[in-house]
Amino acid sequence: MNPGNPAPLAFITGASSGIGQALALRYAQAGYRLALVARRVDAMQTWATAQGLDATRCRTYGADVADIDSIVAAGLQCIAEQGLPDVVIANAGISVGLDSAEREDLDVMARIYAVNNVGLAATFQPFIHPMRERRSGTLAGIASVAGIRGLPGHGGYCASKAAVISYCESLRGELQEFGLSVVTIIPGYVDTPLTRSNRYPMPFLLTAEAFADKAFAAIHARASYRVIPWQMGVLAKLLRVLPNAVFDQLLKGRERKHRGAADTA
Repeated sequence: MNPGNPAPLAFITGASSGIGQALALRYAQAGYRLALVARRVDAMQTWATAQGLDATRCRTYGADVADIDSIVAAGLQCIAEQGLPDVVIANAGISVGLDSAEREDLDVMARIYAVNNVGLAATFQPFIHPMRERRSGTLAGIASVAGIRGLPGHGGYCASKAAVISYCESLRGELQEFGLSVVTIIPGYVDTPLTRSNRYPMPFLLTAEAFADKAFAAIHARASYRVIPWQMGVLAKLLRVLPNAVFDQLLKGRERKHRGAADTA
C-alpha cells in the first residue's frame, strides 16, 4: 500500500459472523481496508488474522450498536485511526420472534428497534458531516424482504426492517445534494446463524458469500434500492399486491420464528 494514497476504507457493523463477515471478506478481496465493528472483538480479530489481514489492512472496534454512545465512539475512533471511510455498511441486526401478548416480549421488541433502527442511524451519524464536507461517500443500510409485508409472529423484526427501508429512503433524499449515496440492500433468505433455526421454508436461500458478492456489486454501483436475490424481489412484490384476505389465508398456520432473548449479529 502506498502511504500517500491509501486503499479505500469500508466500515462494517455486525462483522463477527454471517453477512457482516462475508461482506468484510468481499471488501478485503477488492482491496479495501477494513474497519470492523461488533461486540465480539476477539471473534473479529481471530477471523482477520486467519485471513492474513494485519493492522494496516484491518482494525476491529468493540461496540454495541444499541448503545448510541458506544457505536458513535467506534465511528469517531475509526476516523481518528484510519481516516474517513468511503463506504459505511450498517449491517448489525436482530431477528427473533415475538408474541405481543407476553410482557417480556415488549423488552425484546425494544431491543430490536434499538439495534435495527436507532443503531443503524447511530452507525451513520459520525460520518455524515465529514462526508458532506468531502462531498463523497456511500452509506448502505441492510434491511430485509421481511420489511415489505408483515409476517405473523415476526412483527418486531418486520416493522423494524420496514423502518430501515423508509429511513434510508429519507436519508437518500437529504444527502444527494452533497454527493453522497445511500443504498438500501434488501436481503431475502441468507444462510447465517440467524436463519438456521428458522422453522419454515426459505425460498431462494443464498450462501452468505453469494449474497456478499451481489451486495458488493449493488453498493459499488450506488444502487438506491436492491433486493437480493432478484427472484425474492419478484415474490415480495407479488405478496405486496395480494389482497389482505388472500395474504392472511396463505400465511395461516405457517410456522413462526422462535421467541427468545434478542441478540445482536
